[in-house]
Amino acid sequence: MATPVVTKTAWKLQEIVAHASNVSSLVLGKASGRLLATGGDDCRVNLWSINKPNCIMSLTGHTSPVESVRLNTPEELIVAGSQSGSIRVWDLEAAKILRTLMGHKANICSLDFHPYGEFVASGSQDTNIKLWDIRRKGCVFRYRGHSQAVRCLRFSPDGKWLASAADDHTVKLWDLTAGKMMSEFPGHTGPVNVVEFHPNEYLLASGSSDRTIRFWDLEKFQVVSCIEGEPGPVRSVLFNPDGCCLYSGCQDSLRVYGWEPERCFDVVLVNWGKVADLAICNDQLIGVAFSQSSVSSYVVDLTRVTRTGTVAPDPMQDSQPPAQQPPHPSAPLRRIYERPGATGSEPQRVKQNSESERRSPSSEDDRDERESRAEIQNAEDYNEIFQPKNSISRTPPRRSEPFPAPPEDDVATAKEAAKPSPAMDVQFPVPKLEVLSRPPVVTSTPAPKAESAIIPATRNEPIGLKASDFLPAVKIPQQAELVDEDAMSQIRKGHDTMCVVLTSRHKNLDTVRAVWTTGDIKTSVDSAVAINDLSVVVDLLNIVNQKASLWKLDLCTTVLPQIEKLLQSKYESYVQTGCTSLKLILQRFLPLITDMLAAPPTVGVDISREESLWPQGSRGPILPAWLFRDETTPSPRPRGGAPGSVASRGQQSDGPAGRGKFRLVQTCSGEKRDPATPPFTARRNR
Repeated sequence: MATPVVTKTAWKLQEIVAHASNVSSLVLGKASGRLLATGGDDCRVNLWSINKPNCIMSLTGHTSPVESVRLNTPEELIVAGSQSGSIRVWDLEAAKILRTLMGHKANICSLDFHPYGEFVASGSQDTNIKLWDIRRKGCVFRYRGHSQAVRCLRFSPDGKWLASAADDHTVKLWDLTAGKMMSEFPGHTGPVNVVEFHPNEYLLASGSSDRTIRFWDLEKFQVVSCIEGEPGPVRSVLFNPDGCCLYSGCQDSLRVYGWEPERCFDVVLVNWGKVADLAICNDQLIGVAFSQSSVSSYVVDLTRVTRTGTVAPDPMQDSQPPAQQPPHPSAPLRRIYERPGATGSEPQRVKQNSESERRSPSSEDDRDERESRAEIQNAEDYNEIFQPKNSISRTPPRRSEPFPAPPEDDVATAKEAAKPSPAMDVQFPVPKLEVLSRPPVVTSTPAPKAESAIIPATRNEPIGLKASDFLPAVKIPQQAELVDEDAMSQIRKGHDTMCVVLTSRHKNLDTVRAVWTTGDIKTSVDSAVAINDLSVVVDLLNIVNQKASLWKLDLCTTVLPQIEKLLQSKYESYVQTGCTSLKLILQRFLPLITDMLAAPPTVGVDISREESLWPQGSRGPILPAWLFRDETTPSPRPRGGAPGSVASRGQQSDGPAGRGKFRLVQTCSGEKRDPATPPFTARRNR
């Protein structure tokens, strides 16, 4: 019997150079999951077919970088907003510019097509939201309320509401019929990057740079749940078509969430970096990401991803294609959207501005439209997608074939990846979430070595190594035996690098020890800091901390910046050493610091205070010397110096009380010196 082929759950589909300059925006067609539009700094909008290398069409006309693009639901129209605030709408089937919309005063950050009407919503950095009528070529209504840039706009599935997310940390819901804000959803502590309506229920999801996803009830206008612990800012979310779960495109991973209660169903490793948009087709999730001028597309097989509370099939035990996940077992908890097509309701009505406020077409707009062009660069693909012979069999088809999953690069790697691994929980922490236990899913790449946020000082195994790697593996049929040479190679992996690191550290410590033997602690600490290796500083501080009397004020100026670095380290032992050093400094010098800060300004010098800065045998204080002089009478301005300057010190006083006397010049230690001697010369040469 043939061995079943283990295929990847997530894989990279292709990488293309999309523009001559940097890519600034992109979007996937949600209906087919096969059409990709990209906007670039070269002021062009290019259209691509997923998994095909050549550009289908290039749209020109913008005179500044394209900041936002959006396809309508049938994927027949595309709208693009530029950095200058202009908006252009193209008809893809006719291959021509349809409308040019002007009105925003800053770059366009977000766009969306109305699901049923001929409307486009735009959000700008000028904080305004505008609703445009494509047929009448003008702004229908302007919505004001945000105080910062509007980053995302989404129409509700029934077309009656508009949700907006902005950098002012808020999500707002607008009623298109009444032309006013229905509700504001505060709660995020960072800019809100994305909002998404549930496909059926009155539920809204929002993702923010504060690394949280919040779910909002659109009947009660209150938060349903909050998912915390995302690895980074949330930029892309998408509900499953049946509404059973929410997908979140995280840094190098896909997460599957539920919201009542909040819990994580699954985590799939995908090396897509910062994914920019998601789409679903044929039980496959398509993700696209861009970096500079390149765009990469990735595929995740959703049939092998847990999307509800049911247990996902084990790909290592069942060679048959897994059945599609059943729909969410529970009945809807909220109202269902009433779509116009299903209920026979009237066409969407929106509140409009008065005729005087509506902008009419101008000759400048006509000139812009004449200069805009749709350059078909691949006629074969264009005819196949946008000019089908029969509209019923339009391509990209509604039921296009799924992308074939490639086999795993290494069967042993796949089996190892299929084993339950605690590294997954460490690498992708999901606090306050109920993570459902399930058989592991085969990922496209081996799981990266776990690296926790804080590495504990007390641990029973090395960081980056798992004890399970060195234990006998469970016997699996047809598994190749590991020979001794391979085992030794695995064990010695990284050994040479570690030896080099430890040898370098040993040499650095020898250098510091040579200075330490001279008895000059300050210089030895300076040499340790100059090496620029925190491990050497930690070793030296552990010695100094054993004897509190070694701490001097001049030592603190060098050590305190290093303590700050230690307190921010991921190593618990470094943090402990920094805390111990800071505790000793405060124990020894806190009374002095408090007195210095609380003492009122005085005339002359407080001898007792200055002597406290000079412990017996000390080489000197950190603070500059205080000087005495006779203040009973004002002294005349001497030649070559202003009153009270260094040049005037030590001069004779012409006042009655000071005539014929030199003013006393005294250092902080109380010793008298000649006024001609520099202030610290005698002290430092003692």
